[in-house]
Amino acid sequence: MEINDTLFIIPARGGSKGLPRKNILPINGKPMIYYTIDAARGVTSDENICVSTDDLEINQVVEDYGLRVPFIRPAELATDNAGTREVLLHAVDFYQNKLNRQFSKICLLQPTSPLRTSQHIIEAHQLWKDNLEMVVSVKESKSNPYFNLFEEQENGFLKKSKEGNYTRRQDTPKAWEYNGAIYFINIQSLQAKSIAEFKKVKKYVMSEESSVDVDNDLDLGLVKSCL
Repeated sequence: MEINDTLFIIPARGGSKGLPRKNILPINGKPMIYYTIDAARGVTSDENICVSTDDLEINQVVEDYGLRVPFIRPAELATDNAGTREVLLHAVDFYQNKLNRQFSKICLLQPTSPLRTSQHIIEAHQLWKDNLEMVVSVKESKSNPYFNLFEEQENGFLKKSKEGNYTRRQDTPKAWEYNGAIYFINIQSLQAKSIAEFKKVKKYVMSEESSVDVDNDLDLGLVKSCL
């Protein structure tokens, strides 16, 4: 299945404090970013895949895999404070104004989710409707605002984040956590407001195992054992 009218963006910044160079760390013999490129290639052609990086080494690693990197991301969009929205809009603007390519939506694929597959992307896309602002991948959260999530009050005492008469966690409404693997985003919505302001959002549920987001050595070891 080929997904059309969608720009697939893989953001790969060079700086990473928790796990240095994590986007290109080897996992079972190949750089981690290759797993995300493979997943994207399973649903679209290379001309619709944009790796947005500020880093010349990442650029070379990606091009060694046969995928052309369309630009080097400006330094101001590669700092710790740079927002994802600005990075995405920069890529969209480049394709629209430099390459004269028009898309109606983005698929954001973070390279730190190497267990996300082409099939996951296809299934998430099947939920897309034209009236939506976003379809986002989630996993069921182990924490729940009705049961074991608390906020500190002004007096220093804790209270449950959401009040409810629940004595067992399994009786509470399910809580969903973004797992960072897949975001289908309406471009017009992104141009108008931040992702946090989106209201018309549908979830795509992934398993705990496939939702691993690599942020430290423990995550890296878990991914290596699953691939």
